[in-house]
Amino acid sequence: MLDPQKQEISVPSYPEVDQALEAIAFPQQIGVVVTRLQQARVDWRLAHDRHAEHGVYFPSRQALQRISRELKIALFPLRFGPPELTVQNENAYVDAALESTLSQLAAQIRLERGYHRPDIDQKAVANEVEQVIGAFASELPAIRRLLDTDVEAGYAADPAARSVDEVLLAYPSLTAVIHHRIAHRLYRLGAPLVARVIAEIAHEKTGIDIHPGAQIGRSFFIDHGTGVVIGETTIIGERVRLYQGVTLGGDPTLSGGGESKGIARHPVIGDDVVIHANATLVGRISIGARSIICGNIWLNRDVPQDSLVEPSPPSIRAL
Repeated sequence: MLDPQKQEISVPSYPEVDQALEAIAFPQQIGVVVTRLQQARVDWRLAHDRHAEHGVYFPSRQALQRISRELKIALFPLRFGPPELTVQNENAYVDAALESTLSQLAAQIRLERGYHRPDIDQKAVANEVEQVIGAFASELPAIRRLLDTDVEAGYAADPAARSVDEVLLAYPSLTAVIHHRIAHRLYRLGAPLVARVIAEIAHEKTGIDIHPGAQIGRSFFIDHGTGVVIGETTIIGERVRLYQGVTLGGDPTLSGGGESKGIARHPVIGDDVVIHANATLVGRISIGARSIICGNIWLNRDVPQDSLVEPSPPSIRAL
């Protein structure tokens, strides 16, 4: 057996790669790359005038990530806040946090308004954003109460959950739903780009993709969650439970792009429906209340209430 300390490591040589790396290091080559990148940006802006890049005037994903985190703490201070928080001092913390966070959120919404309408009067933008922030702030208590029903639904549905706190702290689906409840209100209040970024922050963290336009009723729970997709015009009733890999997708017969924008093209899910793992529901279909959709199904037609939708049983034969 070879002594690891006496082994010599042979690194293969690739002359063409070495030459390319040496060439790219020359300042004039970097200058060519920078110029070509600039031209690519200019070409994009000329071809997409209405959606052109506006540099620093574009909402910041990093800022919205901080804002989302602070809003989550404001909603659940003793669970997500710093360890020194107690029942006695949490109000003071939430007061200070909201004053700062809502101001930062207002700045991001102003950037969004400027992005869509760069020539608009800034005083008018400021007035619009003030109304949006005021309406959003006033709805935070309702969002908290709605999230309480989601946490309780998770605890009731999952026998592995030992407490509601475990569901809130450890379940990725609750992270996704918290972001969605926040993003949905902003979407409805006229900040769709900021809302979409907040939703995508949760998507990146959890693997759960919920468009902020989706309407979701109280007591909603996603078990496990990875790979769940919920489209923009989806409507979900109360006490609905989904499992991993479920897709509530758009009508596949519709063309993409602008022609499909604004069209109701995703499923409507009734109250108390359960949809099991890897089921795919597409189009503007209706799933009746209290129905159960089994796993690994492709469904593109309506289902009456109190129905069980099953796939064909697997074939079993001797080897």
